[in-house]
Amino acid sequence: MSQYDLVIRGGTVATAEKTFLADLAIDGGKIVRLGKDLKGKRILDASGKLVMPGGVDSHCHVEQLSSTGKMCADDFYSATVAAAFGGTTTIIPFAAQHRGNSIVAVVDDYAKRAAEKAVIDYAFHLIIADPTKKALDEELPLMVKRGITSFKVYMTYELLRLDDEQMLDVLAAADRERSLVMVHAENHEMIRWLTRKLLERGHGAPKFHMTAHHPIAEAEATNRAVALSRLLDVPLLIVHVSGREAVQTIRAAQTLGARVFAETCPQYLLLKADDADRPGLEGAKWCCSPPPRDEASQEAVWQGLKDGTFQVLSSDHAPYRFDESGKLPKGDKTTFKDMANGVPGLQVRLPLLFSEGVGKKRISLEEFVALTATNHARMYGLSEKGRLEPGADADIAIWDPEKRVTLSAAMMKDNVGYTPYEGMTVRGWPTTVLLRGRVVVENDQLMAERGSGRFVPRATPGPVATAGLREGPASILRKLIG
Repeated sequence: MSQYDLVIRGGTVATAEKTFLADLAIDGGKIVRLGKDLKGKRILDASGKLVMPGGVDSHCHVEQLSSTGKMCADDFYSATVAAAFGGTTTIIPFAAQHRGNSIVAVVDDYAKRAAEKAVIDYAFHLIIADPTKKALDEELPLMVKRGITSFKVYMTYELLRLDDEQMLDVLAAADRERSLVMVHAENHEMIRWLTRKLLERGHGAPKFHMTAHHPIAEAEATNRAVALSRLLDVPLLIVHVSGREAVQTIRAAQTLGARVFAETCPQYLLLKADDADRPGLEGAKWCCSPPPRDEASQEAVWQGLKDGTFQVLSSDHAPYRFDESGKLPKGDKTTFKDMANGVPGLQVRLPLLFSEGVGKKRISLEEFVALTATNHARMYGLSEKGRLEPGADADIAIWDPEKRVTLSAAMMKDNVGYTPYEGMTVRGWPTTVLLRGRVVVENDQLMAERGSGRFVPRATPGPVATAGLREGPASILRKLIG
């Protein structure tokens, strides 16, 4: 009988399709066999534990310069360490083009930073803020050839937002390159008007961020983004969906056969707008865009996870420190308009969903795996990630489903210095994490070297990205415009 490099023995294997008892054998960094009584040069005993694919977090901000000139608190080292301790083995952060930037230069710089520091595997999205003809017709195809096959665009933020015509240009380019467009959907003019009115009346505290980023602003922009996608019959992913009406809009579009996909995040399942109503500027720690809503929206998001409206759950990890380098650029004079938007969550994405979703029977274990790993890999062309099958990378998280952990800033591996989930106790935690067959976290110790993570070029999503939804109708318009 063959003796494999490593065997994970006696665990309950959980995939997006089924859960079963099996040993899992690894050779050369790949999964080679699942079965019983497998022999290995090294044995990891997983008795009483769950064996699941390492998480894939397809929306996180790492070592990224914001449009206002603020650098994230996390570089590729601290971010990937935090991810690994939370059971995530692949991340897809953003190489961000700002106006006037060359996409090629941005990606070259970003790739260098990642290669020097990352301890887990990574791919890149692009942020497109300056969709010139050169950017779309010359630079974008080069990036697709390098395995960067998804682009994010913004409908808000003064220095990032695209108008509808620019959005259509990006969608048409994505269609040509067989790539996927991700959209931050909020109505900029609504937010700007509400912000002006609030500040004129002296309402500058963090809690008014939730008012300015009204759920109707999200719902309107979501509807408009869907319409632009449908006009060209091009797939679209709406990211970090928070509001009940936005969920309903996406579900209705999917019912009509539109190729519209959706992502949400733990903050929209577990945090509420009221969390920002705290003394002084403390509430800034709970402010992201779009913001957490109310209990009705929380329930709508949970239902969307269960009924398939959402294909993926990401962290949208946006790490800014609670000081003048990030959240409070004007010190104690900072208003909600001035704050760096975003909350940390890369390390706790999986434990939060496992505890609150699987533990409270809101979703099944198989749905958990799909939402946190398998669907991300399928959606974004990571053919060797997110699954426990022969031939796949041996990216594995071994979970103790009963381990209780009280979340605190002190235990986080990121550089943020706080967590909006402070004091919350979760049940279920990854105790051993493997990347391509190598143990990277064990017994609460990091076992991986800086720079040991690899860039993973991605295939164009093509039909993989549209699996599970009906194809949209053939479009005469698309034929006319080429």
